[in-house]
Amino acid sequence: MDRAEQQLAKLLAAVLVVVMVAASVQLIWQVGWALISPSTDWLGSRLNRVLGDLLTLLIAVEVLQNITSYLRRHVVQIELVLLTAMTAVARKVIVLPPGAESKPELLAGLGVAVLALGAAYWLVRSLTMRRPPARTGPARRFPEPGRSPAADGDDAPESAGHPHG
Repeated sequence: MDRAEQQLAKLLAAVLVVVMVAASVQLIWQVGWALISPSTDWLGSRLNRVLGDLLTLLIAVEVLQNITSYLRRHVVQIELVLLTAMTAVARKVIVLPPGAESKPELLAGLGVAVLALGAAYWLVRSLTMRRPPARTGPARRFPEPGRSPAADGDDAPESAGHPHG
């Protein structure tokens, strides 16, 4: 079962890479074509569409990072998932069409989503900051009374651990 899950994740990652490359080429082509055309209105809906497309590609990169992280560590990184979701909500807010201000339910829903995601990210982040770091090195020996820490290879001052200096 684990092997099938790994293979599926690799297949999804490969499909996502192909889609991202195609979307990037299409976006570059559209922007290049718009730059050549002197009548392109960059301050109108065109800029909004380009920003939306760029943010969509950024979200795809974050999803690819999620998949890659899962394949390497067999762990879903909840912080990265929450950041991806926040980027998606931010994209939605940025590309809101004209007249969206007349839809209070939509704006309230996006506001609740932003607050919920922000609170979830803060909670996860504060819990991971409080957790003591994993020990990666060997345990340190404490010097015996009357013995110099330099003899143990410590860089601590001579008076460390000695009450009389």
